[in-house]
Amino acid sequence: MTAPAVSPPGSPTPLAEVVSPDGLTVRARHHHNPYGYLLSGAGLDALLLDLGLRRAASIWRQHHISPAAAPRDPYPRLSMGFVLLDPTADRWVRHEDAVLGAIAIGDEGHRFLPNAAAKAAGHRRLDRNYGEAVHTDPHLCGDGAFRYGHSAEVRGLIVGASAQSPDQDLYEASLLAQDFIAELADRHAAWETTTGATDWLAPNDRPAPGTAAMTAFFTAGAS
Repeated sequence: MTAPAVSPPGSPTPLAEVVSPDGLTVRARHHHNPYGYLLSGAGLDALLLDLGLRRAASIWRQHHISPAAAPRDPYPRLSMGFVLLDPTADRWVRHEDAVLGAIAIGDEGHRFLPNAAAKAAGHRRLDRNYGEAVHTDPHLCGDGAFRYGHSAEVRGLIVGASAQSPDQDLYEASLLAQDFIAELADRHAAWETTTGATDWLAPNDRPAPGTAAMTAFFTAGAS
């Protein structure tokens, strides 16, 4: 396995990239980082890259498995795209601004990212598996909508995946979501242990600007 790419100081952050032990290229990039109290932007990219490597191993294994031993049939491709949505984003945030990050696996993984994004956005808009609308409620889709499901939601984290069959996509998306949640929980527990008693999930123990703004009116103009 090759080492992840490292960007020179002061340069734009490139795609984090690594090659799996099976030879699949894994690329990852975060859109924004809502967990700054736990890890840096580079750290979030590294986490996405690690989770992508886990999925690359699964994709390789399920692509080469014999049909008789395949629980969900062999995967047709050695590529896959994943889009994770930010579970902390408010509902009124636009879909493109609610993206947490994306992972592309294999030579064609990037080609499937729009499909994965469409599934994730549809799930967020409908508040349920996008595949249900595709198959039973096409009136909820409309012009330009993606024609295939499914999307996964695990404890509030929505993930879209694409490149395999709909059921295979759903399976891999759900595993990615579970892994991400578990990794964040471990980091959060470690942060609590080292930080001790505080009120806010922030290095300076202060509320987010939006939270502070909610009651700013109360003291506005007070002498």
